[in-house]
Amino acid sequence: MTRTLTPAGHVAMVSEHASPLAALGGPDAGGQNVYVAQVARQLAGKGYRVTVYTRRDSTGLPDRATLTDGVRVVHVPAGPPVPVPKDELLPYMGEFGAFLAREWAVAPPDVAHSHFWMSGLAALSGARGLGIPVVQTYHALGTVKKRHQGADDTSPPQRVIIEKAVGHACARIIATCSDEVAELRAMGLPPDRTAVVPCGVDPEQFTPLTRTRPADGRRRLLAVGRLVPRKGFDRAIRALAGIPNAELLVAGGPEADLLGAEPEAERLRAIAAEYGVSDRVTLLGGVSRARMPGLMAGADLVLSLPRYEPFGIVPLEAMACAKPVVASAVGGQLDTVVHDSTGVLVPADDDRDLGAVIGALLDDPHRLARYGDAGRQRVLAHYTWDRVTELIAGVYGAVSSTAPLSEVVR
Repeated sequence: MTRTLTPAGHVAMVSEHASPLAALGGPDAGGQNVYVAQVARQLAGKGYRVTVYTRRDSTGLPDRATLTDGVRVVHVPAGPPVPVPKDELLPYMGEFGAFLAREWAVAPPDVAHSHFWMSGLAALSGARGLGIPVVQTYHALGTVKKRHQGADDTSPPQRVIIEKAVGHACARIIATCSDEVAELRAMGLPPDRTAVVPCGVDPEQFTPLTRTRPADGRRRLLAVGRLVPRKGFDRAIRALAGIPNAELLVAGGPEADLLGAEPEAERLRAIAAEYGVSDRVTLLGGVSRARMPGLMAGADLVLSLPRYEPFGIVPLEAMACAKPVVASAVGGQLDTVVHDSTGVLVPADDDRDLGAVIGALLDDPHRLARYGDAGRQRVLAHYTWDRVTELIAGVYGAVSSTAPLSEVVR
């Protein structure tokens, strides 16, 4: 049996570790949470009914909650009801999938959209034999993580094998960027069953605001992201040494008063001291999304310098705020940041000219303004959540009336 999705259809979104209700800023709470929440809201606004399934990580959570009209969140009992790092959740995916199977046998959705590789495993298990097509978005791939982190990769050893199996078994893969398509092809997954749909940004929340300049007249650089080494904040600090009369703000990690116990914060402070820029580097700690547009408004330039990045939402948020971007030429940033139009792309593994590139931009206000204006227009044309959701809904419609789902990988 196959199911046909209509504009009033039912979409099940499976996001095992990333709840749309979660507060952002934790080690496993970031872009995926935002993606799931935004797409669910947009689908509901277009008339779809949406149920998001995410793992119960607290005894205080209700069985079911409402995100917004038309969107329910179901807290799935799978493993202990406490926070568990996502890389340790694989043993509980059997329980998660069994829960979905019971739910969907009674009220099957028209399509299931799984987010992250373990969600794909659970969704395929729940959909088995019910004719429910499963669309898979990985958000990050184990092959890329292993390549860049090596022995520091904490993923389960089965990750890449399961990712491949999920890709072969699902009805369609949604990749977030062209770089991911190349990775999927290298894994042996069929490109003709992969659609490219980027992540999005809310241009009404992230919008150009009146800028307040630092009282001391310094030029302001801003870097945003989780406080982990791969985000490349150390690269920005080293570059700052060659940019006089500039300061760097780093937003990310726990609240500011908890940074003293954060190893990456200690490492970054040591680097700042080594390069003689401690007085020009400020670690802000976690900054809420509500405050982020205002923070970006005060920056001359936003830096996004990860060593690798599956997609990278920060450049989009900066561009929506009409801020120019200097970004590593990796992952989704190769698609979103247009070199010498909305910003500058720099190598991820060579910092020799980074300070000079940033300094030259800061000294050219006309180019900064031109990049900022072009970035805002690019977001409005290609990266609004409304446009992203329309593309996703198109994928749902394509798979909901095609051949039955492949057998779930065991």
